[in-house]
Amino acid sequence: MLAATNVVANRVAPRTSVPLSLTTATALAALARARGHGWSALGLGPDRLGHGARLGGRAAAAVALLYAAGALLPATRPLFADQRAAPDLPGLLRQSLVDVPLGTVLPEEIAFRSVLPALLSDAFGERAGRALPVLLFGLWHVLPSADLVTANPALASASAAGTGARRTTAALGAVVTTSVGGALFTAARARSGSLLAPALLHAALNSLGYLAAWTVTRPRGQRRGRG
Repeated sequence: MLAATNVVANRVAPRTSVPLSLTTATALAALARARGHGWSALGLGPDRLGHGARLGGRAAAAVALLYAAGALLPATRPLFADQRAAPDLPGLLRQSLVDVPLGTVLPEEIAFRSVLPALLSDAFGERAGRALPVLLFGLWHVLPSADLVTANPALASASAAGTGARRTTAALGAVVTTSVGGALFTAARARSGSLLAPALLHAALNSLGYLAAWTVTRPRGQRRGRG
C-alpha cells in the first residue's frame, strides 16, 4: 500500500498526493485498529496530547531559529535556495498549510511512527518494530530525492550529489539523512508518548523549509516590497 502510494504520488499523478496520502493513512490506521491496537498504543491517545504538544512545540521553535540563522548567514544561505518552493505567496501558503501537513506529515507519521512500529513489532519483535520503520522511512524518500540535483544544486553538491552518478548519490544521501530524521522523530514519539510531537517537528522542518527557500529565492525587489 505504501509503495503504491509513493509511486503514484511522485510519478504517476502528483496532484492527487494529498487525497491519496490521507486515504492511505486512514486505511493503515484502520488496519492497526483491526489488529487490536488501541489509540494510545498508536500514539493517538488524548491523554498524551499535552506532552506531545510541549515537546513538539519546543522542537519546532528550535527548527525556526536554526532555519532563520541558516537563511541569513552568507555561508549557508545558498543551501536554502530550493526551487521546489512555490514562487508566489498563495502557492507557499498551500505548500506550508495544506500539502505538508496533510500530504506529507500526517500520512508519514501515521505510517512510520504509529502503524508500522505496531504491526512490525507484532510480526518480528520490538527491536525490529523500532528499527525497520526508520529504514523504510529512508527508502520512502528515494523517489522524491530525484529532483534534488536540479531543484537545489548547492545542497546536492554539499551531499556529493553534484558529480558522477548524481541521482544515485542523491538517493543514497536522501536515505541516510531521512533515516536519521526518522530516528529523531521516533525518539520524539517515544519520549512524549504522542504522535503529535514528531508531527510538529516534521511539519516545522518541511513547512519552514519552504518558507526559508521562498525568502531566499524571491527576487531582490520583491524582498524589499517593491515587486
